[in-house]
Amino acid sequence: AANQMHPCPTCSYLQLKKKLEDEFPGCLDICGEGTPQVTGFFEVMVAGKLVHSKKRGDGYVDTESKFLKLVAAIKATLAQG
Repeated sequence: AANQMHPCPTCSYLQLKKKLEDEFPGCLDICGEGTPQVTGFFEVMVAGKLVHSKKRGDGYVDTESKFLKLVAAIKATLAQG
């Protein structure tokens, strides 16, 4: 499908991290681990607040709609100061 990101979890983790850092330079603290299995983790912190956690149940950001939802959450958190 055209809206799917790269299928390899390690590649998509790095791709996603870069995409987010390009969108919000210097604003995010992203930690995660891309693994060949789906057991990796992915967390995004903004100003000390956790806005996305795969372990917490937010799931993997593997579609454009999930990416846009994450971007919206980051923007909302940044707007709160």
